[in-house]
Amino acid sequence: MQHKRFILENGLRVIAVPMPGIASVTVMVLVGAGSRYEKRSTSGISHFLEHMAFKGTEKRPSALGMASLIEGVGGDFNAFTGKEVTGFHIKAQNTQLELCMDVLSDILQNSLFDPIEIKKEVGVVIEEINMYEDSPMQNLGIVYERLLYGDTPLGWDTGGFKDVLKKVNREDFLKYLKTYYSSDNMTVVVAGGVTPEHVKKVADTYFGSLKQFDTPKLQLVSEKQDSPRVFIKRQKTEQVHLSIGFRTVGLGHPDQYALDVLATIMGGGMSSRLFGEVREKHGLGYYVRTTSDNYLDCGTIVTSAGVDKKKAYQAVEILLKEIKKIAMEGVTAEELQNAKEMMNGHFVLELEDSHDVASFYAHEEILEKELLTPEDVIEKTNAVTLEQVNAAAAKYLIKETLNLAIIGNFASSETFEEMAKAY
Repeated sequence: MQHKRFILENGLRVIAVPMPGIASVTVMVLVGAGSRYEKRSTSGISHFLEHMAFKGTEKRPSALGMASLIEGVGGDFNAFTGKEVTGFHIKAQNTQLELCMDVLSDILQNSLFDPIEIKKEVGVVIEEINMYEDSPMQNLGIVYERLLYGDTPLGWDTGGFKDVLKKVNREDFLKYLKTYYSSDNMTVVVAGGVTPEHVKKVADTYFGSLKQFDTPKLQLVSEKQDSPRVFIKRQKTEQVHLSIGFRTVGLGHPDQYALDVLATIMGGGMSSRLFGEVREKHGLGYYVRTTSDNYLDCGTIVTSAGVDKKKAYQAVEILLKEIKKIAMEGVTAEELQNAKEMMNGHFVLELEDSHDVASFYAHEEILEKELLTPEDVIEKTNAVTLEQVNAAAAKYLIKETLNLAIIGNFASSETFEEMAKAY
């Protein structure tokens, strides 16, 4: 898959990814700012701003009018907020490239942030937070990262604190934009039935006037852990949800791809080690999955599961036993090859859609130290050796950085703490 990269005079990075035979186009704007850039007094503003994105501009003053404009041509639009990035995207027919660029540049430069709309939308944002709190399976990741990173921006929920959100006003949004939304802190990726030359021309027209300025540097996380940690969020549930994870490394580290492969072997599908033990062999739960997650400066390899609440202790015992076995004995050459084929197959299938292609290139450009192509990623995955995976397992799956987060109605964490210490 070939791409063309441009840098406009204002420092904005533009990437065009032609996809011959595709009649759609996805335009995605990714900003290098998310919730970990916030302070306690501004917690949640990144996500709240994303909610306000399609609420009206000077040119298109109503949310309904903007929605009707995009949906009127069969388009789909949305936005998302992570801890290190915020994204805005529109997918439509490739004949609507200029409209997509026009609307996205408009919301980034001319959003009204109408006080009436802010007051209405804060209720929506708080209800979204409530939704996650009511859904243990979705809330588990938030609880786990709070255990991992503590009372810091990286450990806070991206949604923010409700008391802070209720005080956000128009000036807060404008100040945030002027602090982080510099043209050289953004990338615009266009994927689909397009030509690079046309993309550059349209991007220059609509994004060329964005302002460039200095943005605050990221405050790196300080990780200090030398013994297992356990946290229980007490909640009455029909199923106990738990995450067992270990601290690893940030993006671009030499061990990144070995950890990706290791996670796939551990819990990347129904044929994985931990899925087989917990669900197929013992019938203790429905879902079991392992992921290797990386931020810019830190990371974790974490296994999450939903298990029978009457057999939660047994499930944790089995998971810890199997994870330790992997750390001590390693994995097999057959598991390594199967994991690579699974990862590459899933990756190729994902890249059949212009939205996923745009998302891949946007994240590569904003977060990674080098802009890799899909072919580069596959090559790096295939280059991982058995020795590298087993070395990563022995290096990172250690008791000193073990973290166990649980959502369930347990009066005490003592038994789980004893199990973690015995790992």
